[in-house]
Amino acid sequence: MTGERADLLQMLAKHRGFLRQTVDGLTDEQAALRTTASELCLGGLIKHVAAIEASWARFAVGGAEAMTMGTGDPLEWVNQFRMLEGETLAGLLDAYEQVARETDELAATLPDLDASHALPEAPWFEPGARWSVRRVLLHILAETAQHAGHADIIRESLDGAKTMG
Repeated sequence: MTGERADLLQMLAKHRGFLRQTVDGLTDEQAALRTTASELCLGGLIKHVAAIEASWARFAVGGAEAMTMGTGDPLEWVNQFRMLEGETLAGLLDAYEQVARETDELAATLPDLDASHALPEAPWFEPGARWSVRRVLLHILAETAQHAGHADIIRESLDGAKTMG
């Protein structure tokens, strides 16, 4: 694959790699630790990024109705950033890898990156706004890069290891 899609997928793979690199060599217990004032932990970030990427990929195909997550219980949102009882870092990484494969396949095969859907109603979206598949992929890329940076700070606070910088 060449062109725009290849560029988007290559950059997304790069930032996914940075995020995964931040958890190299950690135990489940280390991945579940909060090391900063934030509620975030490394395992929780992996889980969150996977869930958000999957949600936006569903949006790219089916619009706002397809991207719903969970029951709407606020605890579900909070737990998306934590490792819960029975969750393992290996399991979270496997789930993230599956989401990444599905997103990459979708990005490679959707016929039109200009196809768009109305965004869900939310205070952070302009009323009536629409996003193209291209913009969704850029958003996934931006989210991944932002959270890879968060993960780098958490890992450095944990044991001094740095992914970037």
